Order: sequence, then structure tokens, then C-alpha cells
Amino acid sequence: MKIFDAHCDVLYKLWLNPTLNFEDSHELHINFNRLQKGQAKIQCMAIYIPEEVPFQERFEVALEMINIFYERILPYYPSIKLVRTKEDINKLKEDEIGVLLTLEGCDAIGSSISRLKTLFHLGVKSVGLTWNYGNAVADGILEPRGAGLSLFGKQVVQENNRFKVWTDVSHLSIKGFWDVMEIADYPIASHSNAIELCSHPRNLNDDQLKALIQKDSMIGITFVPYFLTEKPEATIKDVLNHIDYICQLGGEKNIGFGSDFDGITSTVLGLEHFGKYEKLVNELQKYYTTNQISNFCYGNFFNHLPD
Repeated sequence: MKIFDAHCDVLYKLWLNPTLNFEDSHELHINFNRLQKGQAKIQCMAIYIPEEVPFQERFEVALEMINIFYERILPYYPSIKLVRTKEDINKLKEDEIGVLLTLEGCDAIGSSISRLKTLFHLGVKSVGLTWNYGNAVADGILEPRGAGLSLFGKQVVQENNRFKVWTDVSHLSIKGFWDVMEIADYPIASHSNAIELCSHPRNLNDDQLKALIQKDSMIGITFVPYFLTEKPEATIKDVLNHIDYICQLGGEKNIGFGSDFDGITSTVLGLEHFGKYEKLVNELQKYYTTNQISNFCYGNFFNHLPD
């Protein structure tokens, strides 16, 4: 079963520790061997700038992470290809894996549309407006102020629309979420779960989930254990609970996966790295049809990629 995974932080991990080997490092949830074993077809690789990087250096760090992809991954793994469109994906050979570059938080662009467009030209196809805190675009979900989109933030979303780029609402404040839903042509939540099942603020409430479904947008179920359950340990059954819940809201065609591999320190029991995706698929087969599973794992995100 081929996989389209909408969020991982492997570029951040490789930036943090340049000695890690992308081919087979066991410190990476996502490495080349594990992508192959897990039947990856499309992996979104996020550009995430940690909070400790000074603001004036964040765009430079974003470029450094993009350079890691272009210089330490693409040249050494010919079966990995940068993809931007459905056409690019359809051209992939059976043994090839496509990578979509994404931006996790607009801190890197400061208040510069030119920087945003530079990232588009380098291959970025999805833009998360915030991480958990505030920036020039909007407030993140943990920013106490809880403000929505700034005038500059609205301009960013308009540029995303113009360049046919996803606007990612994961991490965004509730007010920011509703501002995005008013003006974004291509909104998604790349890695967020249902708050009714697990009351972490990063999860989405029913009104938000229904709004995404009504706008025919994607929701990437994430494998962050404390977004899945309030129990001490998360299992694959917890992942299925969130899938079932969103299906009950009418979102069968809007569900995908955004693992957050390499952005998490603890993992779901049985889903410790990308190579274990098969275990999730096997569990899904007990409850869903082959066509439904294929859509959850790949088809839904592919179908929603802007042309």
C-alpha cells in the first residue's frame, strides 16, 4: 500500500546533527531504507526553524535545510525526486519516491513576501503559517493573545492561492484558523487530530473539522502520542479512533496521514518509524475496504494537491 505522508521533520534532524546518515541511521524515524520498507510514494519534508534560532538568522537556516535536501539527499538517492504537482507524481516510476517540501511556520520569512516566493521557487508546496507562537503572519495556538491573521498574513495566504500552494492550519490559533478558512483556496491541516478524543490544544474541534470537510480540505492524522490519547501510551487503535471519528463527521475523503516522524521523541506502540506503516495498514484492513485504505494512505492527499 503506497503512502503519502504529509509531515515529517527529517530535514531538521539532519540539520541538527550533520553526522546522521540518511540512508540507514536508526536515530531517524525516516531514512531511505525505512521509506522503502514502508512503501513511501510521497513524503512531505518540513522546513522547521527551532525557537532558539535568532529571528534574523531564520531565513538562512531555512535555506540550509533546503540545501540539505538538494545536496545530501537528491544526489545520493536517484530514486528520490522533488515533486511539485500531480503531473510530477504521475511521472514517478514504480521504485521512485517523491518529496514535497513544506514550510512549518512563517517565522523564516519575517515580513517579506519576496522570501516567501523564493521558497516557492525552491520547491515549497505547502506553507504552515505559524508554529505554536506568534509571528508577523498570525498567532500560534499556544500564543496567549490568540490573534488571527495580520494584514501581512492575509497577503501570505493570497500568495499561496496565487502559486497554488497549500495553506496549512496546523499549529495556528483558532482565530487564525477561521481567517484562513475565509480566504484560502487550498487549506489543509497537515498534522492535527480531533480534540474531542484528546484534549490537546494542537488538535481541532468539531466545528473546525467540519469546516475543513465542507471546504473539501485535507486532515492529516498525526502519530504524536499525546495528540492521540491522554493515556500514558498510544497504540495504533488510537490512530484508528481518530480516523473513525472524522469519518463519522463526513470526512472519509478528507483523511490522510501526517506522521510528524522525526519531530517527536515518543512514538505510537507499533509505529516507531516509517518502516512500520505496514502495521497500520494491516490494522486498517480489519475495519475498512481496500479502496478506503488506499485513499487514507495516499489517494486523498494526492487528489487534493493543487494542479
